[in-house]
Amino acid sequence: MAGHEDAGEADLEEITSPAFVVREHGQVVAAAGYRAWPRRTAHIGVLTAPQARGRGLAQVTGSAAVAHALAVGLLPQWRARPPASRRVAAALGFEELGSQLSVEIA
Repeated sequence: MAGHEDAGEADLEEITSPAFVVREHGQVVAAAGYRAWPRRTAHIGVLTAPQARGRGLAQVTGSAAVAHALAVGLLPQWRARPPASRRVAAALGFEELGSQLSVEIA
């Protein structure tokens, strides 16, 4: 569906929620879900196939994941590093509260 880097960023293999998807011609072109984290937090992940980007599908699936998290009493969190992900998060009402630094020790 998408490249290795994008799939790693979305981390949909680790979701504990249902997967919310958009299919076209029987193929999943966008998906979202969340992983339940400590303190009743839902870490949202969204992924859209490259050929389906720019049509609002990340917002559709992301919105469904957020709504589900809220319905079960979780606080949605969106870690958005790529600019496109940050735009989707902002469109869904998320606000940037800080930044994250990752360090790899050789």
